[in-house]
Amino acid sequence: MFLDTFEKNFYLAKSILVVGVWTGSKFQPCRPSADYQLPLLTGCPGMCEYCYLHTNLGRRPYIKVNVNVDDIFDRMKKYVWERLPKETSFEGSATSDPLASESWTGLLSRTIKVIATLDKARFRFVTKFSSVENLLDIEHNGKTEIRFSINCRYVLKFERRVPGLFKRLEAAKKVISAGYPVGFLIAPIMYFAGWKEEYDELFTVLKKYIPGDIPVKFELITHRYTSRAQKNIQEIYPETRVPFEQDKRKFKFGQFGYGKYVYVDDIMAELKEYFEMKIYRAFPGASVAYFV
Repeated sequence: MFLDTFEKNFYLAKSILVVGVWTGSKFQPCRPSADYQLPLLTGCPGMCEYCYLHTNLGRRPYIKVNVNVDDIFDRMKKYVWERLPKETSFEGSATSDPLASESWTGLLSRTIKVIATLDKARFRFVTKFSSVENLLDIEHNGKTEIRFSINCRYVLKFERRVPGLFKRLEAAKKVISAGYPVGFLIAPIMYFAGWKEEYDELFTVLKKYIPGDIPVKFELITHRYTSRAQKNIQEIYPETRVPFEQDKRKFKFGQFGYGKYVYVDDIMAELKEYFEMKIYRAFPGASVAYFV
């Protein structure tokens, strides 16, 4: 298959590891997921066609690991101490999937151990990967929440080089047994012909793996994209079927100042009602952290 320069560079970059240092003076905010991003690494070996990182990392999607971890932890502790007695939460996957590289970085293990010792601190990350074995015996004190990204068959077909749904759910069972708080991120939620039937199927599968009385937290993010992401996605994956239908969208500015296309209000309301109904019926002890 012929690849143009952008495609060649993209596929090549996905196999590159860059070792660097974090040189910032402050952490980026990370609403609604957490108070701050924890800048451990960027990039992901997965190749999900819809990925929101195509906006910022589209032309340089290599994995960059920051090695001055002690500096990052010192800044993290300072945020915690400055905000006392309020609790401070940190997101570990705002620009990466940290579990994908854990076997050779150990960054998650180190972070979980440090967070466990801090009063009024919380850590959370989301993953599509399933190699959780290194995390199961850590003394986490219930202060790290592990979330797994899940979706219906229609959306999963846009995911490449990541473990399938059932492997992620098996990993979720393992971390529940290890006492971690567990959540599920359903993202991106897509509105397509037959969407209810496919998401019904997803919840049926989920109930077979996760007991209904577990206090699971759900985060719900509808499909959204920027003009830059759309351009990059269509150049990287020329045959992509990721839906960029303008008739179902409206333009909205995000927290970092750039605009994105989200579903129109009627569709958003329909999706919100459906997902909240399904979650609370299937998991009476669950909570919905947010729907966007």
